[in-house]
Amino acid sequence: MELKTVIFYVFALIMLVAAVRVITARNPVHAVLFLVLAFFNAGGLWLTLDAEFLAIALVMVYVGAVMVLFLFVVMMLDIDAKRLRQGFWSHMPLAATLGVLMAGEMALVLSSEYFGSASFSGQTMPADYSNTKELGRLLFTDYVYPFELASIILLVAIIAAVMLTLRHRRDVKHLDPAKQIAVKHTDRLRVIQMPAEKEEAE
Repeated sequence: MELKTVIFYVFALIMLVAAVRVITARNPVHAVLFLVLAFFNAGGLWLTLDAEFLAIALVMVYVGAVMVLFLFVVMMLDIDAKRLRQGFWSHMPLAATLGVLMAGEMALVLSSEYFGSASFSGQTMPADYSNTKELGRLLFTDYVYPFELASIILLVAIIAAVMLTLRHRRDVKHLDPAKQIAVKHTDRLRVIQMPAEKEEAE
């Protein structure tokens, strides 16, 4: 067995264990940390497939930004883990069935019969080959419409998240920046003419 194959199985095993611990961990903070570990090992799997750009993007975007945000949110919120785990085992048969179906579908899609991945095994690329350039070429030529559709879906999701969390409270005082900019010096200072007061003689 080649060293690359051994590394692949090590990364895959650690990622599967981490993914299972994400679901079964009692502490939400521990679940997020296991998800970070799973993302690191997924990046390692991308490296074994000579996809350095995807590996770096996975680590920088998901581990460096998204998961750090998740970790801060989970640590700031007062989450009742016992309440969240109520009814967990009652839904286990349905979840296990769906998991097996999804695993079977992924195995079917990734099989060489449909995508011909066996024809790429052992294929050597030239020295000036760039998988980042090839990925960009595929995204903006062959898959430009799915790429634009995904960007529209993400834009709609961002707008929907903003609209769902937008709350107008009338009991909170706020400042209007437009009025602050339009104010003049005469509006801030007013000189009042008052007669001088005279002291009464005793």
